[in-house]
Amino acid sequence: MRPEPPPPTRHLRVREERGHVVLEFRGEIDIAAAAEIAPALDRVTGRSGVRVVIDLRPVEFFDCSGLRLLYRARSRVLERGGRLHLVCTHPLTLRVFRVTGLSRLLPPHSTPAEALEQSEAASGSL
Repeated sequence: MRPEPPPPTRHLRVREERGHVVLEFRGEIDIAAAAEIAPALDRVTGRSGVRVVIDLRPVEFFDCSGLRLLYRARSRVLERGGRLHLVCTHPLTLRVFRVTGLSRLLPPHSTPAEALEQSEAASGSL
């Protein structure tokens, strides 16, 4: 039996796609949004071998609270033998990722399809 995806919130939509959990962050990701997203993110990233794509394309603002969510998600997924891919196209957010070094740990993709293809190629699923 598959675990139920977390219910959507104002700042998070969750869906399954091609064996991956796609987490779409939405709107302004600040300390209040991070508090709303964290429980759902922890449920998803707590699964063994989970394959996750975090899509930031609908994000309008992203602060250090969002960075903490991404670092935490990455650590939890890797500890459990999973994979995490990031989708981001916003120039200011990409700049923050470069400055903080996150782009080296989670190279951003332009689209969810691109992230899914890379993940499947890495796991030999293509």
